[in-house]
Amino acid sequence: MKISLVCVGKIKEKYLTQGIEEYLKRLGPFCKLEIISINEEKMPDNPSPAEKTQVIAKETKRLLAVIPGGAHVVVLDVIGQPISSPELSDLFDELAVRGQSHIAFVIGGAFGFSDELRKRSDERISFSRLTFTHQMIRLLVVEQIYRAFKISRGEKYHW
Repeated sequence: MKISLVCVGKIKEKYLTQGIEEYLKRLGPFCKLEIISINEEKMPDNPSPAEKTQVIAKETKRLLAVIPGGAHVVVLDVIGQPISSPELSDLFDELAVRGQSHIAFVIGGAFGFSDELRKRSDERISFSRLTFTHQMIRLLVVEQIYRAFKISRGEKYHW
């Protein structure tokens, strides 16, 4: 299976980079995971609502342009459907049975994304009602992808 993580911006914190790299190594036997990132838009310190809307529109447009064709698109969305780790594993299994071998997880920028991206998605999921930085959620996503594969194969992960 191929998984693309499509996101905004670069990771600046070393601990997040190290965590992501660790899970990329662990995922090697299960899938090929690629990270596709677009640049963040420049934003003034106190942006107006209009400036935020412009940034969201620009970043959404660029995200849509880099989503791999033919991929099953899963958008991480604050108003998405809550999902558990076993449910994510079940989603992977269902997609595999249907012959879908490419999944793209999409993470918006600091201000999210527009409804245009929601319309393009095949799934809209929420990891939590809590708010995480768009950089931190990348580590959580790759960890949950790894956990989903371990669950799917009936392998122990944390118990």
